[in-house]
Amino acid sequence: MKLARLAALLVFPLAATAAPALAAEKPRLIVAISVDQFSADLFAQYRQHFDGGLQRLSEGMVFPNGYQGHNATETCPGHSTILTGSRPARTGIIANNWFNLGLPREDKGVYCSEDPRVPGSSSKGGQYTVSSYHLRVPALGDHMKRANPASRVAVVSGKDRAAIMMGGYRPDERWWWDHDAKAFVNPGAPATPRSVASANDGVRDALSRARSARDLPRLCEPHSRAVPVGGGGGPVGTGRFARDADDRNGFRASPDFDRATLDLGEALRREMKLGEGPATDLLILGLSATDYVGHTFGTQGSEMCIQLMALDEALGGFFRTLDATGIDYLVMLTADHGGHDIPERHREHAAGDAMRVDAALNPGNMAKSLAARLRLSGDVLYGDGAFGDMYIDRKLTVAQRARVLREAVATYRRHPQVAAVFTRAELAAAPGPSGPPDTWSLIQRARASFDAERSGDFVVLLKPRVTPIADTSRGYTATHGSPWDYDRRVPILFWRKGAVPFEQSLAVETADILPTLAATIGVAIPAGTIDGRCLDLDEGPGTTCR
Repeated sequence: MKLARLAALLVFPLAATAAPALAAEKPRLIVAISVDQFSADLFAQYRQHFDGGLQRLSEGMVFPNGYQGHNATETCPGHSTILTGSRPARTGIIANNWFNLGLPREDKGVYCSEDPRVPGSSSKGGQYTVSSYHLRVPALGDHMKRANPASRVAVVSGKDRAAIMMGGYRPDERWWWDHDAKAFVNPGAPATPRSVASANDGVRDALSRARSARDLPRLCEPHSRAVPVGGGGGPVGTGRFARDADDRNGFRASPDFDRATLDLGEALRREMKLGEGPATDLLILGLSATDYVGHTFGTQGSEMCIQLMALDEALGGFFRTLDATGIDYLVMLTADHGGHDIPERHREHAAGDAMRVDAALNPGNMAKSLAARLRLSGDVLYGDGAFGDMYIDRKLTVAQRARVLREAVATYRRHPQVAAVFTRAELAAAPGPSGPPDTWSLIQRARASFDAERSGDFVVLLKPRVTPIADTSRGYTATHGSPWDYDRRVPILFWRKGAVPFEQSLAVETADILPTLAATIGVAIPAGTIDGRCLDLDEGPGTTCR
């Protein structure tokens, strides 16, 4: 495939109803994998060292410069783009959590994968019913079933929000990890497959025993160095994933978590005979350990090095098992967002602007300050953290709300850690993003996350390398969620036996994955219903976008 031809295709949008190459057979199984917090930077850093599953994918059809183009680079919005072909402004998934101050319940927070219509539901963990209620668009599996009801869809994920956003409305099987239950669950499932019950027995047995430290690969030795962490947390950088019995946090933030997810995915595929039926089937895997490792230890210590080497090995074993079945399968792997290392380690490398957020920017502290200055009572301001969407108390009068908006926006804009503040009026008036995602302005990135019904009264964007975690004593030391490229850029990788490898470095979007996979299996997507466009994989068995 000529790069010049692909560049032209990316400049001029393709019809969403792209047809597959007539000469190519449809794959019998699509395996769609998301590696949570697997940034393009990490992929590039470790690519030369992979010798397992990630090596196979890196020698396939490679788009190393993929983008989660939007501002809210969090798990739920990112996963909502991967198999829907749409940005958060269309999917309605503007963040992991937002506020609806008109909700008829005491808790005004909204979790992206909850159904607030359920009596007694809350956005708090363990108190909500997992649901696709908030997702406004269908996913790949929904389109496949519409085109051919014989297609089957199975989802296994380390997070409920990843399972919901990639699985869409009606997968045949959907299972996600429940931290309290210490098991993969789906309370709404009519029955528990044998593969799920067996996998849960195995995980509970593993959790019942302590785990010794993993070996430190020679590659990881230079990364094994203790780094003190500000905010009350302990040093990181030398971990090797030893844990005590029943340490669920340790299990979740370790390579064992992804291994359990992959093992269950393969067992469920085998039980359902996915890829062996009359229509193309879909297996979706949400691998969450990289995200928990990044949050807990940062991205540049021995912990992340060990995690990625173990993930490479685990994926290699998973693919070899699939190879042995003889099924013609197509793999797509990407990520919901990138991630950023701890500021303390950044500063050791002369990144003097890397810092932890000023606690004054947290909405609770800001609300108290605004209320005192404006002589108002109540919470005044709501937000889920020091950045993102902010909501002004609806109990205030129109005039009071206008005063709070002016003062809040001015205060945030004056703060040295804030890059930009956009009001909902400014975002509503801004044109939607267009062109390559690496060229979008800050307001275009924020516009890609804007939903007129769900977004706040204004949105706050922090400056680069400001980590929005001040208190690290509860376990998290690093995060993501910014509009900067270290959080936006992710690899997009395709592999199929017999396909001619190629690499294309122009910027593409995760929203382009849905139309590409749909074209591969001949499923038409109605024009004008998605944001992405088909990527041409026309060398060997693959897709020709027309």
